[in-house]
Amino acid sequence: MAEKKPALKCPICGKPADLNTSASPFCSARCKMIDLGKWLGEDYRISEPLRPDHFVEFEELSGDGLDAAERR
Repeated sequence: MAEKKPALKCPICGKPADLNTSASPFCSARCKMIDLGKWLGEDYRISEPLRPDHFVEFEELSGDGLDAAERR
């Protein structure tokens, strides 16, 4: 019996995509280029660099407390 591969949808158009292609996870080179254009056009971006004050609330956490912080 052949294994059924999990379905993967192209993040640009939603069509089925094949993980074994060079365009992965996109369905085509066209969708891959659209995604690249979004990055270059700054449609996608990281909002701001992390600063030390972002971590202040987590400095005293340890063990299970660290896991709870991930669920916030």
